[in-house]
Amino acid sequence: MSIQDRLNTLGITLPPVAVPAASYLPFTRTGNLVFLSGHIAKKDGQVWVGQLGKTMTTAEGQEAARAVAIDLMGTLQVAAGGLDKVVRIVKVMSLVNSTPDFTEHHLVTNGCSELIAQVFGEPGRHARSAFGVAQIPLGACVEIELIAEVA
Repeated sequence: MSIQDRLNTLGITLPPVAVPAASYLPFTRTGNLVFLSGHIAKKDGQVWVGQLGKTMTTAEGQEAARAVAIDLMGTLQVAAGGLDKVVRIVKVMSLVNSTPDFTEHHLVTNGCSELIAQVFGEPGRHARSAFGVAQIPLGACVEIELIAEVA
């Protein structure tokens, strides 16, 4: 099954690349690596504001991370010249807006990692970091960046 077929089966339509909110590029490529800038969680086209452990549950955080994964794949599609040119997802780094006592950042980030693995199969399994932070731009609950190897 092709990557597009998997997206279709999951009912996912990839969004266009978002316009950066500050002075940076949405992605950059060097050699066979594409680095995607951090993408913040959005819900219904708006910043998904919240703090894990205070205003959001782990399950809601997973949904937010899954939404970020969809945005990341939209950017990756443009950056790579098509998702079929992705050789491997190398690394995902996740920042979770959370209270000091929240300890399930890794579970929140699974919302992104699991969807990427579903879409790309074995090449979608990646190295990963998940951190809790005091705040994310615009009050977003989750921000994730991604590195991919492309053909």
